[in-house]
Amino acid sequence: MIAYGRQSVEQADIDAVVEVLRSDWLTQGPKVERFEAALADRCQARHAVAVCNATAALHIACLAAGLGPGDWLWTSPNSFVASANCARYCGASVDFVDIDPATLNLDAGLLETRLAKAEAAGKLPKVVVAVAFAGQSCDLRAISRLAKRYGFLVIEDAAHAVGASYAGKPVGCGEFADMTIFSFHPVKIITTAEGGMVLTNQPHLAERLRRLRSHGITRDPAQMTEPAHGDWYYQQLELGYNYRLSDLQAALGLSQLVRLDAFLARRRALADRYQRLLVDLPLGLPEKQPEAESAWHMYVVRLHCGAVGRTQREIFDDLRQAGIGVNLHYIPIHLQPYYRDLGFAPGDFPEAERYYAQALTLPLYPDLTDEQQDEVIWQLRRVLAQPMSMRAMYG
Repeated sequence: MIAYGRQSVEQADIDAVVEVLRSDWLTQGPKVERFEAALADRCQARHAVAVCNATAALHIACLAAGLGPGDWLWTSPNSFVASANCARYCGASVDFVDIDPATLNLDAGLLETRLAKAEAAGKLPKVVVAVAFAGQSCDLRAISRLAKRYGFLVIEDAAHAVGASYAGKPVGCGEFADMTIFSFHPVKIITTAEGGMVLTNQPHLAERLRRLRSHGITRDPAQMTEPAHGDWYYQQLELGYNYRLSDLQAALGLSQLVRLDAFLARRRALADRYQRLLVDLPLGLPEKQPEAESAWHMYVVRLHCGAVGRTQREIFDDLRQAGIGVNLHYIPIHLQPYYRDLGFAPGDFPEAERYYAQALTLPLYPDLTDEQQDEVIWQLRRVLAQPMSMRAMYG
């Protein structure tokens, strides 16, 4: 089976983890601080706070933003459920803004229209989570302009977008978002096995993020309500969580970060091959968001099922049976039973639903060989009954 995505682990990664196993630190320690500093430097951000996964990162980012009962968070329906669940963890309400049919990201034009109506109704969001679907940022310039006008915070859910850029700067730099979330799951751009990071340029947010990831505890005398009793002393200032990353994971992340440019180059080369070799098929191919350079976490096509006389399910199952590990990203969040119980229904966000009925995620990861990719393309052509054309063969 050719997987849709997988990690790339080399001997240097293994050696980095073994080094930590032989050290005095296994849990959060100096490697975590080094990983945070290295990624912040790479992204041109002032602060980076490492946590156990990107869901935890979204949760504490929402808490640091002050999100709570009576507040609203808006996000894209075309994402994993964590992009919305983070609001529910805080007791806040969730709403969605439909997607741009070209980029599959949250539609900034629709957002502007919805904000004007929400202002009139007194239901403006406190937070907008802008998802960088498949590794490509939203129209962050427009979203940032709206944030200033309507007073909400922007959290970029860039779980797919480590190493991507927007407006000529690294995703995570903080020019257009108050906080940026990264994921280091094995199928993402770099991995720590499980792990996440919050980047921000705002010191007060970084301070609270660090406290929230570790039980709400501080050892900083300046934050305490009374003088320390001794070197052992700490205080819990608020209800926090055990969301810490370990030094074992951070060591793997640091080692992976060394190869980030190579990972990105290979992903982009594979995406370029798909764009060239699939151009004559009855498919909708990914389109570029202006100002954004994708990290190409995923390569997603849209099936023109009517043109080939086969259903999405038939095409998906046929490819799986042929050893091609296609996947589907994403089931619109508002169609999940939990969110239907909150009042959402089919038809609420038609572009996301239309996309879902056509979507297919093809294999894409750095260790995918040209020969494996050729097999993916050949099997896709077979399933669509579309032989390789001369144009596709020779570009």
